[in-house]
Amino acid sequence: MAAASPVKSLQEEATCPLCLEYFTDPVVTACGHNFCRACLSRCWEGPREGPNPAASCLQCRDSVQQGPLRPNRQLANMVELVKQLSLQAVKGAGRDGVCEEHQEALKLFCEEDQAPICVICRESRAHRAHTVLPIAEAAQEYKGKIQAHLKTLWEEREKLLGWKATGEGRSQEYLKQTQAERKKIVAEFQQLRQFLEEQERLLLAQLEQLDEETGRLQTDTVRKLSVQISHLSEQIGELEGKCQKSASEFLQDVRSTLSRCEMGPFQPPEEISLELGERVRGFSQITTALSEMLRQFTDTLPSALERARGKSLGAFKPVTVTLDPDTAHSRLVLSEDGKHVRWEPIRQPLPDNPERFDSVSCVLGHEGFTSGRHCWEVEVGDERDWAVGVARESVSRKGGISRSPEGGIWAVQWLGGQFRALTSPVTSLPLSSPHRIRVCLDCDRGQVTFIDAGTKAPIFTFPPGSLPGERIRPWLWVGMGSQLSLRP
Repeated sequence: MAAASPVKSLQEEATCPLCLEYFTDPVVTACGHNFCRACLSRCWEGPREGPNPAASCLQCRDSVQQGPLRPNRQLANMVELVKQLSLQAVKGAGRDGVCEEHQEALKLFCEEDQAPICVICRESRAHRAHTVLPIAEAAQEYKGKIQAHLKTLWEEREKLLGWKATGEGRSQEYLKQTQAERKKIVAEFQQLRQFLEEQERLLLAQLEQLDEETGRLQTDTVRKLSVQISHLSEQIGELEGKCQKSASEFLQDVRSTLSRCEMGPFQPPEEISLELGERVRGFSQITTALSEMLRQFTDTLPSALERARGKSLGAFKPVTVTLDPDTAHSRLVLSEDGKHVRWEPIRQPLPDNPERFDSVSCVLGHEGFTSGRHCWEVEVGDERDWAVGVARESVSRKGGISRSPEGGIWAVQWLGGQFRALTSPVTSLPLSSPHRIRVCLDCDRGQVTFIDAGTKAPIFTFPPGSLPGERIRPWLWVGMGSQLSLRP
C-alpha cells in the first residue's frame, strides 16, 4: 500500500478528533491527547453519573482530573504551518483550486451561480441564501450528467458512423453495378456494330450481284432490239426506194417485195425477270425494316437514359444563383443583376477586401449550401477559356490558388481546346465543349455532377464524399475575353 504524503499526514495530525477540522486554540489533557478547547469544554459540560465522577478522555477513555486546560502552543503553531502548506499545495495544483478573493481552498459549489466557492464565500451575503454542495459531491453529480450527455453523443455518433458505412457500402455497390453495366453496354454495342457491319457487307454484296444480273440482262435486250431495229430500217429504206421508181420498174418483182413485207410482226423483247423485281422489292423491305428499327431504337434509348438520369438527378432543386461582387477579381465585370460576368483587360478600381480573388480571375456565387440537392446552369456558349463548378467557403482568395479538390474547388474546364475535369491529376473528357452546363450539387452525399444541359448527357461526377461538410458556393473562372451567364 502506498505511503500517505507528508502533507496529508501533517493535515491529519493537525485535525481535531471531535470536529474533524483544524485545531482551534488546541489544549492537551493529562493523558497527552489534544482537542479544540471549545470542543472539549462542550463535551465535558454534559451530565455525569455519581457524586463526583472523573472526566474521561474522549479519545483513549482514561480518567483524567478536570482542571485548568493547558494550551498546546506548539500544536497551534504547527496548525498554522499546516494551513499554509495546504494552501500552497492547493495553489501548486493550479489557480482554479483557490478562491481569488479569500485565498482559501474551493471546497464548495454554488448551484445558483454554478461556480466553486470557499467556506468564507459561503457565509457572505452573495451566497448565504444559495444552495451549496461539497465540491466533490457536485463534481460527481455533474459528471453523471455529462456522462449521460456523452452516452447520447456516442450513440448519435455510432448512428452516423453506421449511416456513413451503409452509404459508402451502397455507393460501392452502385459503382460495381455501373461498372458491370458499362461493360455490358460496351459488349452489346460491339456485337451490334459487328452484326450491322456483317449485314451491311452481305446486303451490299447481294445488291452488287443484282446490279450485275440486271446489267447483263439489259445488255442482251438492247443487243437483240438493235438487230431488229437495223433490219427494219433496211426494209423501210428498200420500200421507200422502190416507191420512188416509175410504174413499170415499181411493178417488177412486186410479188417478192410484198412477201418480204408480210414476214409477220417482230417478237417483243424479253422482259426483265420477275424474280429480279421480287429481289429488288425484298431489299426495299429490308431498308424499311431497318428504318423502323432505328426509329424505335432512337425513340426508346433517350427516354430510357432520361429515366435513368431522373432516378439519380431528378430530385435536384433548381435554384437561382447570382454572383457575389465582393469576391470578383478586378478584371471581371458583373451585370447589375449578378447573372452575367465578362473578362476585361483593364482592372476595375475595386477595394482589396479579404473576400476578393486577387490573382486568378474567379468569382463566387452569393448563395451557399450546406445540405440538400441543388442545381443551376451556366451558359458558356462558344467561349474559349472557362471553368464551371463549386468551391468551399474557405477557398483561398489571395495569390495563386490550386484549381483542384485539394484547393477546395470541384469543376470542369475548357482551356486551349481541351475539355477536362479538374481532378488531381486532371481527367481528360471525351465530349466536345457544351454550350450550357448544369451543375448538380448533392450536399448530403458530398457529390457534384456536371451535365450537358443541351443533350442531357452526363459530363463528369466527383464521387460521393468528395466535398467537405462545410458551406459550398458556386464558382466560376473566366478566361481572357470570355463571358458567362447563369441560369436557374
